[in-house]
Amino acid sequence: MVTTLLELEHVSKSFGSVRVIDDLSLRVEEGEALGVVGPNGAGKTTMMNLIGGSIPLDAGRVVFDGSDISRMAAHRRCRAGIARTHQIPEPFVGLTVFENVLVGVRFGRADAAPDPYLAAMEVLERARLADQPNVLAGSLTLLQRKRLELARALATEPRLLLLDEIAGGLIEAEVDELMETIRDLRSGGMTIVWIEHVVHALLSVVDRLVAIDFGRVLTEGVPAVVIASREVQAVYMGVEDE
Repeated sequence: MVTTLLELEHVSKSFGSVRVIDDLSLRVEEGEALGVVGPNGAGKTTMMNLIGGSIPLDAGRVVFDGSDISRMAAHRRCRAGIARTHQIPEPFVGLTVFENVLVGVRFGRADAAPDPYLAAMEVLERARLADQPNVLAGSLTLLQRKRLELARALATEPRLLLLDEIAGGLIEAEVDELMETIRDLRSGGMTIVWIEHVVHALLSVVDRLVAIDFGRVLTEGVPAVVIASREVQAVYMGVEDE
């Protein structure tokens, strides 16, 4: 039986006179990996912020696991099972890799871990950082920071993982390494909503692709079909019809 885990119902958000999200409706099924593409300024990150609760919506509803969370604070959404990464990693640079993850284990979960230290090490294993627990976060390479950003999200035991351009800024070999980790999460049943400009990485993981523009859904469906559609080619890639 297919279960809807997340639903955006006619969501809108403006900043001043600029409508960034415009009557956006979207559904994510449990266990699905949904990719989101669109040009810069399309409203993708704002959509993530509305799901995560870091900014309030103006209209509509955000429904998670059957409950309206539209007015729920961000920290409560985290404990309810929604975790996200950011385009630019935001670790506690003065703490070690292990300490960064331990913060998520101790304060981001709905239920306390029986052994927080063991739980933190298990998360580092999943993020492939288990060999660097005592390294200061501020000294990590970009790929390592991306992995730590992912580990901090996983530390909260999310049911829904929001990835915001996690492959951005990496060289091709690093993207390939990171994709292996994300595929592992996907094969383990993690529900993912993923914004990404590194399109080939996105297409290698997601089940369904949504293209948005001016805060609205442009088209959605099978990833290869969506990315090849005239609408997406014109709006996202600047290819005009002849």
